[in-house]
Amino acid sequence: MKERKRMNTKIIVIVILCLAAALIGGCLWLSSRPAVPKTYTQTVQTGGEIEAKYLQNGAYEVSYKEASVLQPYKKYEIWYPSALETKNEKYPVVIFCNGTGVKASKYTMVLEHLASWGFIVMATEEEYSWNGFSAEMSLRFAMKMNGQAQLANWESNPFFGKVDLERIGVSGHSQGGVGAINAATDIKHASMIKAVFAASPTWPDLAAAIEWDYDASKLTVPTLLLAATGNTDSSTISPLNGLQKIYNSIPDSTAKLMFRRNDGDHGDMLYFVDGYMTAFFMWQLQDDEEAAQAFAGENAEILSNRYYQDIEKNR
Repeated sequence: MKERKRMNTKIIVIVILCLAAALIGGCLWLSSRPAVPKTYTQTVQTGGEIEAKYLQNGAYEVSYKEASVLQPYKKYEIWYPSALETKNEKYPVVIFCNGTGVKASKYTMVLEHLASWGFIVMATEEEYSWNGFSAEMSLRFAMKMNGQAQLANWESNPFFGKVDLERIGVSGHSQGGVGAINAATDIKHASMIKAVFAASPTWPDLAAAIEWDYDASKLTVPTLLLAATGNTDSSTISPLNGLQKIYNSIPDSTAKLMFRRNDGDHGDMLYFVDGYMTAFFMWQLQDDEEAAQAFAGENAEILSNRYYQDIEKNR
């Protein structure tokens, strides 16, 4: 009996190691190619009017600034509505946590797209975002941008007094999905995060095996989880049972949603779901009632969208 238990344990360890190898191999393959096509807003298929609307660019022209920093993630990269420079208004923030091998510079189109809807979008060149460290540091820099008229990195600070620190969301893909959850639960300023979007987050068992620990049961803010039904990477990194495990661990007192895209693979989730990511943050951080109709209520658009399945939600 003891020998059989040892054998079963060895088999489990081997399976987990194989999954970890698949994760690393798949993510390295993703890092070797362009992460997001330049024309994705014209080519990604949509199955609902709300999804289609928020996949297109918003009304704002977008500007860009960056600030170098002596950290492994190299710099803060910031996309923002150009109108911020002349208008006396505050703008909500979305911070991105990178997937393995996919730095912000590899998916700038997604970041610029979200900024066109009226967000200050912050990202870095972080390669290991799972622990939420770069998100924490981005939060601190957002506070500096809002509170200091002069910053050492810039001749002038257009963000002074214009960062809405009460409306901050975090988004992440793959390893970054783990980072997004940790940013909302385990960093010093986690209480500042008001919404979490996790695309294809590494499922808990695999994450634990490679020491990317996180605890979704600590989430207290609206959270949207999603993944793909596609290739081997999807089935090993963020399989249906793994996504359900994360969803079920989130307290029922927290607004939560999960669904899977049925025409894409793991890497595609970085941009295939951009319409609903944008709508989610418009709902949570800009009180957009039309965007809310994609997710909330018995007639939510997501329920009848042919590109999505395995839908669960508690609002």
